[in-house]
Amino acid sequence: MEPVPDIPPHRPVLIAGPTASGKSALALRIARAQGRAVVNADAIQVFADWRILTARPTPEEEAQAPHHLYGHVPWNAAYSVGHWLRDLTPVLRDGARPVIVGGTGLYFAALTEGLAPIPPTPAEIRARADERLRTEGRAALLSELDSETRARIDTRNPMRVQRAWEVLQSTGRGLALWQDDTPPPLLPLSDCAAFHVTAERDWLNARIERRFDAMLEAGALDEARAILPRWDPALPAAKAIGARELIAHLKGKKTLAQARAAAIVATRQFAKRQRTWFRARMTDWTRIPAERLEEFPDPS
Repeated sequence: MEPVPDIPPHRPVLIAGPTASGKSALALRIARAQGRAVVNADAIQVFADWRILTARPTPEEEAQAPHHLYGHVPWNAAYSVGHWLRDLTPVLRDGARPVIVGGTGLYFAALTEGLAPIPPTPAEIRARADERLRTEGRAALLSELDSETRARIDTRNPMRVQRAWEVLQSTGRGLALWQDDTPPPLLPLSDCAAFHVTAERDWLNARIERRFDAMLEAGALDEARAILPRWDPALPAAKAIGARELIAHLKGKKTLAQARAAAIVATRQFAKRQRTWFRARMTDWTRIPAERLEEFPDPS
């Protein structure tokens, strides 16, 4: 097994990988060894109300190195990749020497490839999209997209399909055309040390099950209980994997065992989509097998 390549201390580090793959632990090791800051690149870990259920770093881990963009967004706020890039910009400007880690591929793509200047979606179009997705399903929105956009997005991901539909409806231009007008990226991939943590399905599935049980033991159900009075499934924060299942249990619609099983299945399906996306889009990143992460020495 080859060690992690030397990481020049001045180069930003990017670490992407599927949920439960151990990427956050690797990020913290690098941050401690090189005096860096850990920066979140997960679209759900930004929300304040989910620490346990989204596997955010613990307070003890946060005390070992500076951490940024975790839990800084209110529960009921809208948050997009554009918001994340704007929040990230001052962190980079302040010389944080970051280790940017997460499982949201779109964040890394926008960071290293650039983000199209798409205007915000009007509230009435967002509401119509939410309603159509709920009542008609993903396929209805997908059928109305232009062919070039359909070829570029993850058509199995309802959030990506809805976003593309909203862009077309609100601007009259397909998402693909907007992407073709993308300005230069904030951090070109050539300027970074970029690592893709890979994981075999069976190994990762077992990790996912163990981690969800650990989340339940650590109080994930209490987190969901605190959210219950203001629960709104249409909010971005409600997309936390396992949230809907635990809320269903608290509403008496599922037993805890049923909620646990459904949440584990949903997490495995999510991890499969992540792995597929990363394999297709991160061909130029250095691959690190998750199963052997502990064998890599800390960088100096």
